Amino acid sequence: MGLPLTGGPNPTNTVFFSCALSNVKKVSLELGGKSPLIIFADCDLSKAVQMGMSSVFFNKGENCIAAGRLFVEDSIHDQFVQKVVEEVRKMKIGNPLDRDTNHGPQNHQAHLQKLIEYCQRGVKEGATLVCGGKQVPRPGFFFEPTVFIDVEDHMFIAKEESFGPVMIISRFANGDVDTVLSRANATEFGLASGVFTRDISKALYISDKLEAGTVFINTYNKTDVAAPFGGFKQSGFGKDLGEAALNEYLRVKTVTFEY
Repeated sequence: MGLPLTGGPNPTNTVFFSCALSNVKKVSLELGGKSPLIIFADCDLSKAVQMGMSSVFFNKGENCIAAGRLFVEDSIHDQFVQKVVEEVRKMKIGNPLDRDTNHGPQNHQAHLQKLIEYCQRGVKEGATLVCGGKQVPRPGFFFEPTVFIDVEDHMFIAKEESFGPVMIISRFANGDVDTVLSRANATEFGLASGVFTRDISKALYISDKLEAGTVFINTYNKTDVAAPFGGFKQSGFGKDLGEAALNEYLRVKTVTFEY
C-alpha cells in the first residue's frame, strides 16, 4: 500500500529519501501550492470578487489550494480592488465557533509571526499594502485579512506561499492571454488554479495550458469526492479522491498463461 502524505516540499524530501533507502515504498505526495487565479474583464465581476475572496480568505488562508496570486486584467483592476477592500472591511473577526464570524485566528503563534514577516517583506520589496498586514489587537492569534497590489513577478510574496489570509494581486495587460498564462505558470508549484471569464473558448484554452492538477472555471474551492485531486511539479504527484485515487493503493500484475 502507498503512503499518502500532505506537507511542504522540504520535509517531504526527507520522507521521500527515507522511502527510497528503505524498501522503495510507493508514495503519494500532496505538497505546497501557489495557485494562480486569472480574472478577465469579461467576467461576472460581482462573482469574481466573491469567489476571489473565498479563494484566499477561506479558513483564514490555511488551505492548500488557496489562490496564492491573483492576476486581474488591467481594465477592471482598480474596480476589483475597490470592491474587495470594501468587502474585507465588512468581515467580522472573532470566535470561529460563532456563526456570525467571517474570520478566525491562525493555527498557532509561529505561523502568525511568519505572516507578519511575510507582509513586512512584501512592503520592503515595493508592493503596495492596501489593507491589513498586522496582528489584530485582541487576545489570540488573529491576523488581519490582507490585500497587496502592484506585486511584481520577482517579489518574494509573488513566489512564496503565505498559507494565510493574504491576497496578492498583479495586473496584466488587456487581452494578453498568453503572457498572463506564462506568468501564472512561472512557479515551482502546480496544485490548483482558476480563471474567471464569460468566454468559454478562452476558459477552455487557459484550462488546457495551466500547469496545475486542478483548474476552477468561474468558481473556486469546489471539489468533489469523485473528482481526482493532486498536483504537478513541486506540488507532488499521485491523486486523492475519484477512481484515480484507488491506483495509489493497488499493484498491477501481469500473468502470462499458456495451457
